[in-house]
Amino acid sequence: MLTAPVDVGTDPRSAVRPARWPAAVVAGAVTVVLLALSGRYGYNVDELYFRLLGEHGWAWGYTDQPPLVPALVHATAQVLGDSVWAIRVPAALCAGAVVLLGALITAELGGTRRAQTLSALGLGSSFLVLSVGHIMVTTTLDMLAWAAVLLFVLRALLRSEGKWWLWAGVVLGLALYAKYIVALLPVALLAGLALVGPRKVFRDRWLYAGIALALAIGSPNLIYQATHDFPQLQMADALGATDGPMNRVIFVPSLVILLGPVLTVVWVAGLVKLLREPAWRPVRALAPAFVVGVALTLYGGGRPDYVGGFLIGLFAAGAVAADRWMGRRTSRRVLLCAGLAASAVLQVLMALPVLPQNSPFVPLNNISLESVGWPRLAEQVRTAYEALPRQQRERAVVLADNLGESGALDRYGHGLPAVFSGHNELHKWGPPPERAEVVVAVGVPRSRLAAGFTSCTVVGRVDNGVGVENAEQGRPITVCHGRKASWARLWPSYHYLSG
Repeated sequence: MLTAPVDVGTDPRSAVRPARWPAAVVAGAVTVVLLALSGRYGYNVDELYFRLLGEHGWAWGYTDQPPLVPALVHATAQVLGDSVWAIRVPAALCAGAVVLLGALITAELGGTRRAQTLSALGLGSSFLVLSVGHIMVTTTLDMLAWAAVLLFVLRALLRSEGKWWLWAGVVLGLALYAKYIVALLPVALLAGLALVGPRKVFRDRWLYAGIALALAIGSPNLIYQATHDFPQLQMADALGATDGPMNRVIFVPSLVILLGPVLTVVWVAGLVKLLREPAWRPVRALAPAFVVGVALTLYGGGRPDYVGGFLIGLFAAGAVAADRWMGRRTSRRVLLCAGLAASAVLQVLMALPVLPQNSPFVPLNNISLESVGWPRLAEQVRTAYEALPRQQRERAVVLADNLGESGALDRYGHGLPAVFSGHNELHKWGPPPERAEVVVAVGVPRSRLAAGFTSCTVVGRVDNGVGVENAEQGRPITVCHGRKASWARLWPSYHYLSG
């Protein structure tokens, strides 16, 4: 569809100036909408986990992730209050910043005011940005870092100004504290530069200074990995084994979902134009870098959002192509605007909690699915615990199967005894004390409990109260007695890694 040539001139620096106000208005609107909806439904499963980790104080790393997001969640809760809305303020701000950075990338590529506005509108209404702007997860900071690094890399290449490699290095070093997958970006970009050039960049001392700066800033985090037997590699192996096959099957359809079918046409056009447009020759490495990133992600069995950051740059390039394709033809403008509007509606429904919790369309929104029923789960566990005789309550602990249940019980389980779980980092917080001879377990498979106790009875099942079929709905609440061995002996069997 977008076949018209993209004439960005020979010097993208002087072609246009950043259209700050339109992009700022869109970014501000996105932030306001996200803040307005941030309190609907409830905590996401990952947010409950980060809140729990943050309560235990600063750590240089965890079994399943770097330390920054739990620390940020905890700090935000301390400043703004321990609420869903409070911990999502940084996420909304990050989403607005990504929209602004996308528009700046478009400007760097020579995009007109209209192209920059199109870039801001497309990114600001996409599942890619809205989903990580609605909840505070590791991908929230990761996406911001990718957008910033892409902008700095483009400036270094298009302007031949080596100082931007230093800024890219600073952002990369800091981003390693949020999500290790950010390392995929420099690896893929360097491969792209080696494949299609400009290879003279490998003679630029600023490039190596930027790399050294990234490693120096991120070194404490990397040292933690090296001194703890690289837990992130163990986590990656576990995820690849359990989720990898399905991730490979759904990779391409899910990649389309990140921006939607209409905007996928735009970013694919940007991918093609990066290879063909003479004025973009210094930055055409972004196209093969994306291919390398996809190949590495597929090989490792990763999710499509691992390469979602690339789409920011590709869509920015596509916005320039789309702007030229529209030209002054009213029919084309109407067609693209109608497609953008239709895409925005669908993307909002998939990313944000705009529907009632019991709507039949809620299952289309996996983020919302994982954000309902947590207070009720804690209430049901507390009911099972309080039903025990007093003598048994004094010798009881709670076992949660996963990190979401553990986080929910920590947040809402007032009056419950200590909660333990073998999931990911939480396994390190056990085992329960030896005096604990009675267990109230939520979600733990019966086979695992039966291996350690002589008597286990299912006393209830999780019911989120709105009839939504999410991962927790219907999971057993079990009371067990008669421990067969010491907790020190039983506890290793409860450990497992998963996302």
